Order: sequence, then structure tokens, then C-alpha cells
Amino acid sequence: MTKLIVQIPSYNEAGSLAGTVADIPRRIDGIDHVEILIIDDGSTDATVEVARAAGVDHIIRNKSNMGLARTFSNGLHACLERGADIIVNTDGDNQYSGASIPDLVRPILEGRADIVVGDRGTQEVAHFSPLKKRLQRWGSAAVRRLSGLDVRDAVSGFRAYSREAALRTNVMSRFSYTVETLIHAGNSHLTVVSVPVVTNPKLRESRLYTGMFSFVRKQMLTMIRSYAMYRALRFFSALGLILVGIGALPVIRFLVLFALGQGQGNIQSLVLGGVLIILGMITFAVGLLADAVAANRRLAEQTLETVRRIELSMVTGRSNPAGDEE
Repeated sequence: MTKLIVQIPSYNEAGSLAGTVADIPRRIDGIDHVEILIIDDGSTDATVEVARAAGVDHIIRNKSNMGLARTFSNGLHACLERGADIIVNTDGDNQYSGASIPDLVRPILEGRADIVVGDRGTQEVAHFSPLKKRLQRWGSAAVRRLSGLDVRDAVSGFRAYSREAALRTNVMSRFSYTVETLIHAGNSHLTVVSVPVVTNPKLRESRLYTGMFSFVRKQMLTMIRSYAMYRALRFFSALGLILVGIGALPVIRFLVLFALGQGQGNIQSLVLGGVLIILGMITFAVGLLADAVAANRRLAEQTLETVRRIELSMVTGRSNPAGDEE
């Protein structure tokens, strides 16, 4: 028996939630049960009442607004507790068409993927400005580089997770889960694929960010932090080598001038170069410490995964073995 739970993080979505729920198919080939779970992130409108009237199966409520990343993570755990074999995440503003959910879960049902990301075809979306399309393309290219995954729409929130992938997913960011979870998946050797999905007409502006450049800044910080977390030694070693390389230039300049008898008066080049080289060596040392911290993080993640499996086996009565599920 295969159970799919569609989770919908919601914050003041009373105006669009009914349409989102109605759009979700209740019968999908290869799926025995389809359920819908709402995670209400401290809404101040009638989101919960609308969800109940729409006939959702489960409602989880945050006591206060905790943000999208934390709400998404809470939703994954709630779905696992309720015995989900596959979890689909979609938005409460009805941005994504529920008709694409069968396409989204098919690679998991066929055993070809752990995570499936819905590709909106952002270059063809009419309400995206040329600047937004360009930033989407550059951002997705950066995530592909950092994660090693061939994902064309890195910030798409329309995703499907196998039970195994959900158990291994951790979110540290308070802003959004999209970029961080892809970098985590790539470094955890999970198989991620993209499928084209259909989007609905835009109903409102995003509440996740106040402006495009705010969004870009926060996502860039997430990329840097996530990559540094999983590839600490490589990140800090590269930064240290850059500093040493830049510092070597004025030192070489001073030595050349000194050999030519013109070193007097150019001592500042030696000082500047020496400072940069020392900073580069310090950065490399920081990389060694960060690598040790990253190793401890991986151990902590493995411990957390084991604890989750034990907790869920007690709650659901199902065993949650490590590795691929039959």
C-alpha cells in the first residue's frame, strides 16, 4: 500500500487555499491513498477554517509565524508520522497545477529518483520579467555547480520526496528550503531529477521576500553557507590560495625592485604582501577547523536520522531501515 501526502505550507492563504486543495487529484496510478496536510504558519486570517471546509485530511498549526523553511521541515516530519511513502510539497497560493502531481511522483514510483523537482520552465513564464528570468538562470546554474545536480529550476517549491529522502533531509536556513536542500541532497548522494510541470496564473506577489534583490542576497548567503558547510576544506583552501596569490604579487614586486637596487621606498609592498599571505594561511587553518566541524555535522545528521527512524517506527508501527526501501 503506497500513501502519498501532499503538504501545503500556508500563511494567510484563505483566498487561494480552497482552489489549491480542489486542484489536487485524489486518484493517481500507483498510489493507493492520497491525503492532504496543511501546515498553518501562524495565519491571522481564515486559512484553517478554509482548509477544514475544503476537506483536507490533516492540519498542523504553528503557534506563531516560523517562516517557510521551518514550516516545510515540520511538514515533512508530520507526513512521515502519518505514514507517507511519498511527500509532495506545493504552495498554498495555487502557483503550481495539481494536474502535474502524477508526473512529479512517477520517477519515485519507478525507483529512478529520491527527490523530484518541478521545472516551471521559467524562461517561458509570461509574468516573469527579463531580469527575473536571467537571475533564475544564473542562480540555478550556481546551484548545479555547488550541488553537482542537473536541476534547471533550483528555487521551485513544487517537489516530491521519497520516504527515505525525507528522513535524510535537514533544513538549517530560516529563509527558504529550496536551495539548501538541493545542496544537501547532492552532498548526501541522493538522486534528484527534474520534470516539467504546469503553473497556474499568478494570483498575488510572493510573501517570502520584499524585493528581487533581497531574495537574491538571501539565496546567495544560503548557497555560500551551505557549500562551506559541506565542502569546508575546499572552500577555505580556495579562499586561502587566492589571498596568498594576491599577497605574493607585491612581495615579488618588492624582491624584483630590491634585486635591481630600487627596493628602498617600496617596503609597503612587502608589508601588504606579507599581511595577505598571513591572512591566506590563517584562512587555510580555519578551513581545517571547519572541516572538522563539518565531519561532526555529518555524524550528527546520521544520529538524527537514526533517532527519526526509531521515533517513526514507534509512532507508525513501521520499520524504517536505512538504505533503499523495497
